[in-house]
Amino acid sequence: MDQANGSPTPMVTSSILSQHTSCAIGNASEYRSIVGALQYVVITRPDITFAVNKVCQFMHRPLINILKQSNESFDTYKVLWTMVFSLLLLPLVGYSDAKWGTDVDDRRSTSGFCMFLGGNPVAWGLKKQQVVFRSTAEAKYRGLAHAVTEVIWLESLLFELYVSPSRKTTVWCDNFGVVAVSANPVMHSKFKHVKLDSSFVREKVAARKLSIGHVPAQEQVADVFIKPLTVPLFYKV
Repeated sequence: MDQANGSPTPMVTSSILSQHTSCAIGNASEYRSIVGALQYVVITRPDITFAVNKVCQFMHRPLINILKQSNESFDTYKVLWTMVFSLLLLPLVGYSDAKWGTDVDDRRSTSGFCMFLGGNPVAWGLKKQQVVFRSTAEAKYRGLAHAVTEVIWLESLLFELYVSPSRKTTVWCDNFGVVAVSANPVMHSKFKHVKLDSSFVREKVAARKLSIGHVPAQEQVADVFIKPLTVPLFYKV
């Protein structure tokens, strides 16, 4: 399979699949296993539905010309490799934000996050913090810790699915102070009032497990989870 060439489409227009155009292959179980895996791919890739449907019609008697890699026929190995290869190139990116003192009754803050895998949202959420924070930076830092916890869980899930993000995960935050504290342990003297359970963010950054970057406020996707947005900003996000 590692010798397979990529294909811009799952099935070329000149493909003619018939029981009378080729001989049956010897290892039918391997063919059925691959086609079975492709049926799960169809759940999120409707563009390959027709091609997968066609190869499913030969499950009882798989043919050589269906399995063989060529320009004239549909190659199941090649399509599966294309799907897997595309998954391996998906970056995992997160956005984290928090609104300080959102609730006018108890002055607790609200934090939100959104995670993208290959540009597609795969996890998101918001949370009203359980304690009152004394600064915007503290609220955003605690929100960032929550987002990093989600990153760790997603990475473990992707590992179970044999999918590795194409590069180190980046979580974007719109507060320069939070970004600096996440990477610089010296500045933690100003954050001693922040609970220790948020310090694991810096540990993950120091271990190069992920990186924390700054994003302009107008490009902060997580804003949609923590506050009402103007019409232009809402549609932009």
